[in-house]
Formats: sequence, C-alpha cells, structure tokens
Amino acid sequence: MDTTEMGTTEKLDSLVRAEFSPKTSYLNTASTGLLPARAVAALHEAALMRAEGRPLLPLYENVEICRAAYARLAGVPATRVAAGASVAAHTGVLAHSLPAGAEVLTAEDDFTSVLNPFHVRGDLKVRTAPLERIAESVRPGTALVAVSAAQSADGRLADLTAVREAAREHGARTYVDFSQAAGWLPVDAAQYDFTATVSFKWLLGPHGAAFLTVPEDFGGLVPLLAGWVAGEAPWDSCYGPVAELAHSARRFDLTHALFTYAGLRGSLELLEEIGVSALHGHAVRLADRFRAGAVTLGHEPVPAPGSAIVSVPGLGSRQPELSRAGIEVSDRAGNLRAAFHLYNTETDVDRLLNALA
Repeated sequence: MDTTEMGTTEKLDSLVRAEFSPKTSYLNTASTGLLPARAVAALHEAALMRAEGRPLLPLYENVEICRAAYARLAGVPATRVAAGASVAAHTGVLAHSLPAGAEVLTAEDDFTSVLNPFHVRGDLKVRTAPLERIAESVRPGTALVAVSAAQSADGRLADLTAVREAAREHGARTYVDFSQAAGWLPVDAAQYDFTATVSFKWLLGPHGAAFLTVPEDFGGLVPLLAGWVAGEAPWDSCYGPVAELAHSARRFDLTHALFTYAGLRGSLELLEEIGVSALHGHAVRLADRFRAGAVTLGHEPVPAPGSAIVSVPGLGSRQPELSRAGIEVSDRAGNLRAAFHLYNTETDVDRLLNALA
C-alpha cells in the first residue's frame, strides 16, 4: 500500500468512526443505508423546529443544496436534476410521456420501480431481455431502453456503455436507475437521457427523496405530477394552475419531504468528503473478499465482477439466523445478498464467512 492509499484509508477510517456506530455487522445497504451522525443531528434539529413552531423556510434551502450536491456526484448541471419522492414516480412520468404503442426495452427481472409504470400504461409494447443481452436487443423502433445500473437482486452490473451506444445507433432514449449504484459506483448521468436514484440506500439518506436527471430540452417529458414547487416562482404558484413552470428540471419536482432533505444534506456532504473513488475501492475490495471466501466454503456467488453487492444462491434461508447473530444481510429469491459500504470492514466479512461455515 503506497502513501497516498494509506492516507485515504486513514481518512476513511477517521470519518467512519466519527459518523457511524452500528450495533451489528451491517451488510444490508442494498436495502437501506445507515444514517451518519450528522444526518441524525440534522433530522433532530428539523423535528425541533417543527415542534417548537420555528419558521421552516430554512429547511427549503436544503433541497437546493442536496440538488446541487447530487448533480456534482452524477456529473450533470443542477438544472438537469429534479427532486422527487421515488423512482416509481419518476418512471411513471416517463411512461406517461411516451406515445401509445411505443416500445420499451427492459432487463429481465429488473427492480419493479423501473418496470411497472410502463406495464400499467396498457398501450405500450414492453419487451424484456436478459441483462447481458440488453444492448444487442435494441432494435429499430425501440423508443426507450430502461435498465438498472446494478441489479438489486444480485448486484450484476449492466454494460451501460454498450446500452448507450446501441440506443444511439437505433435512435432510442435511455433511462438508467442508479439506486444501487450512485454513492459507491462512479456514475455519469450526462451520458444518458434520463436517470433516477433514491436517497436511502448508498446515498445514506432518510427515506422519502429521489432524484431524476433529464436532458436540457427535457426529452419530451410532460410534468404530469407538477404542483406549486414546480413553478418558476414557487411561492407565487400556490393557487390556481401554475402560470409558469420552472425553466429547469425543477418543473418535475414533487412536494419536498423537508425532514428527508435536512438529513440527506449531511449524508451527501460526507460522500463528497470521502470521494466516490475511494468508497468504490473500499466497497469492492470487501465484496471480493467475501466472494473468494464463499467459494472456499463451497458456494458459488452470482457472477458480478466489480460490484459491491454479492449474491449467493441457496443461502437466503440463513438470513434469520444471521440476523439473530448480529449480521444483517438480505434474502432475495432464495439468495443471500450482502452489500458493502464505507462503514464495513474486513472483520464484518470474516464474521459473515465464519457464521456461514
């Protein structure tokens, strides 16, 4: 390990000790990330503001700070970022904006929030393909390719470069869900037409927020769910139809969960302090350690090279006993899923392997 890497590791360790105090070996970020201490403090202060009747206007500032912080993480201008409530809601806006009969290509068994709004339209042609074949399955007439960057069920990574190039070749737009990627995997939302992510997994925020990125020209989206916060002048848009929608992606905002953004502000600041590159290296090293250990024990994880998420077939039923032993993982379709983030250590990995042995 060189001097630079040692310095990065020491910085990471120092920040983690200051921000996290898990009572378990928490390997379940793919379900819900842990809240850092600064987010907990901000949530407490926001609740006190509400309880004590203090003005809440300062909480609205957090929305714009979070929007800008996520924009930096995603590699796009803040004007391309909408602040919403869920990936399903963002997908719903995309689904509503497509013409009847449009073909949407999706990955087989992708997360429901990325898929279901296209199906419930009833008049779209929704086609599925295995994740590893989704790029080659784009064809003339495909209007939109929708896929998760990292699969929730098993951590497999989509070949997004191939998907992007295939979509461009056939004139299709792209929609990428970064919910299982943004925070640990370097992402570049500027390379895709639309992307979305939730706040409560790898971004380490509370539940209740999600971000959508759109093209500068909005990509033909209709602000179906627009309310007063979507106005160019929100406080002048509280009564009657919105006279002038925001000139930026804010026209796709949903009413803001103010407590969520109060906590999320601190979480995003922490991620920026550490840097996604350092976090990526840390999480993948631990995931690889677990993969190698599982193989030694006679188990073959789902192939997902380079992923911070590891899924081991046939071991999902061990989840309850592992939880009782203070090791938090998930049971997904019979697979044991472990996810590694900045607050995890080699000790957590070894503890899981010893329990499985």
